[in-house]
Amino acid sequence: MIEIVPIDTPSLGDRSYFVTDGEVAFVVDPQRDIDRVLVLAVERGVTVVDVFETHVHNDYVTGGLALARATGAAYHLNADDQVAFEYEPVRDGDVIEVGAWMRVRVLATPGHTFTHLAYVLEAPGRAPAVFSGGSLLYGSTGRPDLLGPAHTQALVSAQYGSAHRLARELPDDAQVFPTHGFGSFCSATQSDSDASTIGREKRGNPVLTLDEEAYVEALLTGLDAYPAYYAHMAPANSAGPGSPDLSAPRHADATELRRRIKAGEWVVDLRSRTAFAAGHLAGTLNFGLDGSFATYLGWLIPWGTPLTLLGDTAEDVATAQRELVRIGIDRPAASATGGPRRWAGGEKLAGFPVASFAELAAVRHHRPVTVLDVRRALEWEESHIDGAVHVPLHDLPSRLDEVPDGEVWVHCAAGYRASIAASLLTAAGRRVVAVDDDYDSTARTGLPLVAAAV
Repeated sequence: MIEIVPIDTPSLGDRSYFVTDGEVAFVVDPQRDIDRVLVLAVERGVTVVDVFETHVHNDYVTGGLALARATGAAYHLNADDQVAFEYEPVRDGDVIEVGAWMRVRVLATPGHTFTHLAYVLEAPGRAPAVFSGGSLLYGSTGRPDLLGPAHTQALVSAQYGSAHRLARELPDDAQVFPTHGFGSFCSATQSDSDASTIGREKRGNPVLTLDEEAYVEALLTGLDAYPAYYAHMAPANSAGPGSPDLSAPRHADATELRRRIKAGEWVVDLRSRTAFAAGHLAGTLNFGLDGSFATYLGWLIPWGTPLTLLGDTAEDVATAQRELVRIGIDRPAASATGGPRRWAGGEKLAGFPVASFAELAAVRHHRPVTVLDVRRALEWEESHIDGAVHVPLHDLPSRLDEVPDGEVWVHCAAGYRASIAASLLTAAGRRVVAVDDDYDSTARTGLPLVAAAV
């Protein structure tokens, strides 16, 4: 019996897949922390014999090469991929026998990248399954713009053709297992689905229900910004990343923490936004582990800046490290645990108030305040508070001087990004109130809204 085990990385919105017949296994698009894969192999008593990459990834550092070296597995990439290491090249139409029962058929599916591949699993007694990478997602497709605007039009057209090829060549009951689409910015849109088939995608996926012109227009119109660290992922993957070092960082005391902050390094508090607002070491920034930690930290931090992690426990720091190695931030400069009073070493803690949208509506009746909206452009265009200042979070570090003087009430869609922004503003000496509330509640508060024209 064939078992397909998804390996979720919800913080980045991606999935890898471990596939076994009970004797051997293969893996598709493994993340950097390959110990998760090795545990699955040990638990099932099987050997990983093949590792397949659907494409040279733009949103995370692969664990494929490291996994292949650790297990002795064959490492398969498109023969046309330009990389700096040896691998087992595959092309459209190739078939790889995996053990006695499984066959993996290679299909060229350009669009997300020029050399993108999908892999079709064929085995006796079961419907095929396609590991579609970024070519066909649940209700969507992968982004065609990550290689730059000069290639976007060619890639989006190729993406349309690739999705239709999969729909044409695979039966309706074929299962679809994408890599992206669970929150990844590599996806053109996001999906709430947890499983799908070719037949279901034929009925509901715009790439398969719209004509090409309508699909292209809808997809390109819906694209928004993507994390800045993506620029570093493909080069890292092409160079051949090794296994990550997840050993504990060196400990920093209060004196060292102050020195690092004064030097302009990033000292990041991993606690929740509520705890951070209540009291934190002055100059630290809040990227809580309870949200899209690695995505936003990787997006905002100047690449290569020394990073120190502050967590309640060593386990929190270890979790953050695991998240960060997936995007190529390999070794924190230092870490500390135990809470902000220990980190401050007797100095007064900083903090800021937290409020709701209803409280924002009330305060605007009494005094002028700046409302800072740090959501992305498409969110702002759909609806925003009249009179608000718009600076997307990913632009805020370089545009702090555009935030008007005085009291600033900062908000996003649910509070996580607002806390990051509030920490940046507080560290810069600004007077801040963080709105920790759901943006959808604004309609009930009397706040004047500007909505997109229908």
